[in-house]
Amino acid sequence: MKWNGFLNINNKYKFGLADVMVILMLLSILYLTAHLGAGMEVPFSKSNQPAMSLEPHMLPYYAGRSLLRMFIAFGFSLLFTFVYGRIAAYNRIAEKIMIPAIDILQSVPVLGFLSATVLMFMALFPGSLLGVECAAIFAIFTGQVWNMTFSFYHSLTTIPQPLNEAAKIHRLGTWSRFTKLEVPFSMIGLVWNSMMSFGGGWFFLAASESISVLNQDIHLPGIGSYMAMAADQGNIKAIAYSIITMIMMICLVDQLFWRPLVAWAQKFKNEQSEANEVPKSWVYDILKRARFIRYVNQTVGTFFHDVKGRFQQRSSLILWPKPPSLLSKIVVWIIWSLVIVFVAKYVYEAVLEIIQLSWNELLRVIVLGLQTALRVFISTLLAVIWTVPVGVMIGMNPKLSRIAQPIVQVLASFPANMAFPLFTILYLKLGISMNIGAIPLMMLGTQWYILFNVIAGAMAIPSDLKEAAAILRLTRSQTWVKLILPSVFPFLVTGCITASGGAWNASIVSELVSWKDNTLQASGLGSFIAQATTHGDWPEIIWGIIVMCLLVVLVNRLVWRKLYAVSAKKYHLE
Repeated sequence: MKWNGFLNINNKYKFGLADVMVILMLLSILYLTAHLGAGMEVPFSKSNQPAMSLEPHMLPYYAGRSLLRMFIAFGFSLLFTFVYGRIAAYNRIAEKIMIPAIDILQSVPVLGFLSATVLMFMALFPGSLLGVECAAIFAIFTGQVWNMTFSFYHSLTTIPQPLNEAAKIHRLGTWSRFTKLEVPFSMIGLVWNSMMSFGGGWFFLAASESISVLNQDIHLPGIGSYMAMAADQGNIKAIAYSIITMIMMICLVDQLFWRPLVAWAQKFKNEQSEANEVPKSWVYDILKRARFIRYVNQTVGTFFHDVKGRFQQRSSLILWPKPPSLLSKIVVWIIWSLVIVFVAKYVYEAVLEIIQLSWNELLRVIVLGLQTALRVFISTLLAVIWTVPVGVMIGMNPKLSRIAQPIVQVLASFPANMAFPLFTILYLKLGISMNIGAIPLMMLGTQWYILFNVIAGAMAIPSDLKEAAAILRLTRSQTWVKLILPSVFPFLVTGCITASGGAWNASIVSELVSWKDNTLQASGLGSFIAQATTHGDWPEIIWGIIVMCLLVVLVNRLVWRKLYAVSAKKYHLE
């Protein structure tokens, strides 16, 4: 008797071994989520705080808690990306405010405001650890969301005109256009930028899980707080255990989550001929073979189709009243007035603090900001020089991509500030000035934004264009000039914007480093804000952040926005 599956639904879906594996995996995920999530709602007070242990057997539990925070933050980041990016792409008035706002938010050192967010969330959930958990998730969210939002926004602004016209001809509604055009077209870039954003969240993990507020140290159970506690106690063995655990965790997430997504995203590639080689994933192969997935898809799809049909049938019988234009204008005016009043209040308070500084101090901060801006520019340029050839090589070679992807993931996800002491020791021995040495430290955490975007751009090159280049017998230099560089240019611009913003943020920790009794300091805005924060000098802190925001907006408007416009008009598929 031949094996025909052990479960048959409607004589159509015969479940087999792949279905068993998928169902067991889903049940395991649900169980682990419930088990790990239960620890987020335990009682919390000054005298009742979560206990932390450096015992190695606790590492799997801590790793699971950290992963749960990372994925919750990623979910909120994805939701924010779709809503914010879509509004900014299609509303020109909102775009002028929303995109500069992201430029500023990704550059401002959010960890400096972590204590305030902890107090806010603790007030929302008094007596529960959930408040501190929400603050930690929010900190991770701020490390993930901006890169993803930029990627989705840029994809929407570069949708080819034929696809837009096809959507109009088929009269796609807002939801249909979003699901059938916008998300599929942006998928490859969004997946790779999500990988980078997820990796960027690891940078904030140690700081978000180990918090000092109200004269008390709070250590949330997690791999980040484990690593921070091991470093504080000088426990080299525990540090080694945490590093090994983090590498294993990154590789596991890559195999079970990111690699299947990369393989699945290739179906949305804009091309007319099939690629010779495509990224592969054993998990994705199992999911494709599982009839259970197709059964659930069809059942859910049929349910929502019926609900949508009934809603449209009933709504067609109702004459929905249209809001008067005057009322709409009044509502918009009230909202803008509240925003202006809210902003004006904080501007007024900031001005009261800033007027305490002399003109010489104000000008000195501007000069320091220009010095940091020069380092940001050099670090971004150096990153472009090596990431473009390497990213193109990985993106255009699926076999190399399968090997390089987990390696790049580990390098990009490992907290860059953990390597700062090694560079500090090297600079002390070689006598290197921090005015130069701060540049490599900036690059440690920002160059990966450019690399991941270039890889995404290279993978998105249609196979028919590659075949056309081969038929025309273009030389290697001609292929780069005529095909590769124009194809990856839009992705490169997105990577440079997020990398430069990350470099501004990283300047706070990269321009002032220490090892034992030795402190190395670069002359720049980052070290100025770091020292002002240490001393609690609010006028200097506020003026330093304002200067940083102004410089970021100025550079983005004069350089990156113009390059964005060029990539949208000249270097996208028609």
